[in-house]
Amino acid sequence: MKFIIFTFLISVSFCANCFSQQNTYSSDELFSQARGLAFDQKDYQKAILLTKMALSQSPDYTDLSVFLGRLYTWTDKIDSAQFVFENLQKKGIADEDYFIAYGSLLYWNDITAKANEIVGEGLVHHPQSEGLLILKAKIEYVKKDYLSANKTLVTLINLNPGHTEGRVLSNKIKDYVAKNAIGLSYSFTHFDKQFADNWHIASLSYKRMTSLGSLIFRTNFANKFASNGLQFEMEAYPRINDIFYLYVGAGYSEDVGIFPKYRTGASLYANLPQSFEGEVGFRQLYFSSNIWMYTASIGKYYKNFWFNLRTYLTPNQEAVSHSYTGTLRYYTKGANDYIGFQLGTGISPEENRNNLLVLDEYKLKTFKVGGDYNFSIGRTNLFGISMTYFNQEYRLDEKGNQFDISLSYSKIF
Repeated sequence: MKFIIFTFLISVSFCANCFSQQNTYSSDELFSQARGLAFDQKDYQKAILLTKMALSQSPDYTDLSVFLGRLYTWTDKIDSAQFVFENLQKKGIADEDYFIAYGSLLYWNDITAKANEIVGEGLVHHPQSEGLLILKAKIEYVKKDYLSANKTLVTLINLNPGHTEGRVLSNKIKDYVAKNAIGLSYSFTHFDKQFADNWHIASLSYKRMTSLGSLIFRTNFANKFASNGLQFEMEAYPRINDIFYLYVGAGYSEDVGIFPKYRTGASLYANLPQSFEGEVGFRQLYFSSNIWMYTASIGKYYKNFWFNLRTYLTPNQEAVSHSYTGTLRYYTKGANDYIGFQLGTGISPEENRNNLLVLDEYKLKTFKVGGDYNFSIGRTNLFGISMTYFNQEYRLDEKGNQFDISLSYSKIF
C-alpha cells in the first residue's frame, strides 16, 4: 500500500511539474522532450502527456498529432490512435509520415483493405516513398498478392538497391511469383590426380508452386568413373507461417556408386529479427550403409549483401567430421540477380562430389573456393554460371586439385 501511495504521489508530482512548465516550454521543446521519453526511456505514458500539452499550444502541428497517433499505436490504444489519424484524414493532411503511421497501424491490426487504401493514397502524393513502398509490399504479401508485391519491390529496389528489408521480402516471395519453372543444368568436373576421367552431370527439373509451398521434381544423369548413372529426386519447401518453413527432400538411384541408392533430408528454416535467418536439419545418404550428417546455418541480409555460414557435422565411430562453408552474395538487381563467393573446408552432401562420402577420404582435409554469377533476362529467363576449385587430400599426405564448372538455365511461367 505504501508503494502504491508513493507511486501515485510521484505521478501527481510529475504531472504538476509538467503543467507548471507548460507555459515555460514551447511546443517544439515539449515535442523534443516527449521524443526523448519515448525513444530513450521507453516511457510512453509520460511522452503522451507531454505531446498532448504541446498540442494544446499548437493544435494544427501535424507532426505532433502523427507522433501522438504512433504513441497510442505502440501502447495498443488502437481506438485512440485511429481517432487521431481519422481527424488528420478529415483535415486532408498529405504528409508522408502520416500515411506511413496510419497505414502501419492498420497493417499491424490486420485491417488490410483500409491499410491498402491509405498507403495507395499516400503513394499518389509520394510515389518514391521507400516507407510507403515497403509497407505496400508487406500488405500485398499478407493478402497473398505476390505478383503485385513483387512489382512493388522492384520499384523499391530500383530506387534503393541497398534496402535491406526490401531484399529480405523479395527473396521470401521470389518462388511465389511464378507457378511453374523448368530448369536445365550441366556440371563438369576435372581432377588432376585423384581420378583419370572427368565427371559430367546433367539435370532436368520442374518446379510447381502450390498453396502449401513449392514442389520440385528432378532427374539427374551422371557420367562418373567412366560409367553412367541416373537419379530421381523430389524436394518440397512447405510454408508453416510467416516465420518458419521446411525443406524436405528424397532421392533414389539404381546406380549405386554413381549416386547413393537413397538420400533423404529435412531442415527447418526461420526468418529471424534484424534480417537474420537460421536453419537446422539433417541429410542422409545410403550407399551400402547409412551416412548421417547434421547441418546448421545462419544468414544475414545487409543492404545489397547476404552473408551465410553453414556447417555439416558427420559423426562416425571415432570422431565427428566437420565441413564449413561461408557464402557472400551481392545482389545487383532483383532476387535472382547476384554475384556470389564461397570459401570453405570439407565436403558437403549438396555437392556433386557427395558420392565421395562413401569413401574414407571425407575425413581428410579439403579446401574449396568458388564463385557464381546469376542473372535474369526479361524476368522469366534465369541464367547461372559457377566455378569452384578444390584442393583435396584424397590419401594421407597426398593432395590433388579439382575444378568444377556449372551452367544452369530456368524458364519461369
